[in-house]
Amino acid sequence: MSRKSSSGHGLGRMTEGFIQDSIFSILGELRCVVVSHPRNRLPDLAVVLCHGYGAPGHDLVPLANEILTAEPNLAERVRFVFPEAPLSLASLGYPEGRAWWPLDVERLARVGPADIARLQDEAPEGLHRARRLLIGLLQQLSLQTGLPLNKIVVGGFSQGAMLATDAALHLEERPAGLVVLSGTLLCRREWAVRARARAGLAVLQTHGRQDPLLPFEGGHTIPRQALKRLTDFLANRMLDDNDKVRSR
Repeated sequence: MSRKSSSGHGLGRMTEGFIQDSIFSILGELRCVVVSHPRNRLPDLAVVLCHGYGAPGHDLVPLANEILTAEPNLAERVRFVFPEAPLSLASLGYPEGRAWWPLDVERLARVGPADIARLQDEAPEGLHRARRLLIGLLQQLSLQTGLPLNKIVVGGFSQGAMLATDAALHLEERPAGLVVLSGTLLCRREWAVRARARAGLAVLQTHGRQDPLLPFEGGHTIPRQALKRLTDFLANRMLDDNDKVRSR
């Protein structure tokens, strides 16, 4: 589902806080919104954040300005990419809604504790295609920016967080970090095996304590404290081996 936010979703130049260029682009096979500083031609870090089920492709775009306002040192050094999921939910009554793979929302509303464990062992139909599309985007972004995968953070919210986790575990190289905002476990056995090969991967995982949509306690949103942790997480990804921010 989409995150709750009071921020606007206008594209173009973002004028609140820091001036950032926000443009539509195609990376791999996915339509994206790319947010970067006008002077940020070769970023030091790229951040790819995938929206949740039912949200429009630009749902998470306001996060970029909020993060850069909170951490000005990132403004000219980080490029944000917000991909749009391939499936339209217009036929289900969500005119702008997108999905990475189909969900049986009515079935999910009826699940009990035993059903949750079973669902966490499943690989949803459509996950493989969504992963292929996201990995293709990451590879194209790497070519476009000259950044290796270990300088690209991948993450998302809700269904987007599940996809990001699956992609991070399937990449040939460990990414710079994984951001899991209100996600849940899928493909339990496969993820457990692949996670061993990702030892040392920096992970930020946040979840509320009363979430009616995914099994954990908390609202299905990105609260202010989670945004602060995300900002700090990205700032730490910019640190060198001596724990000092690199200067140009």
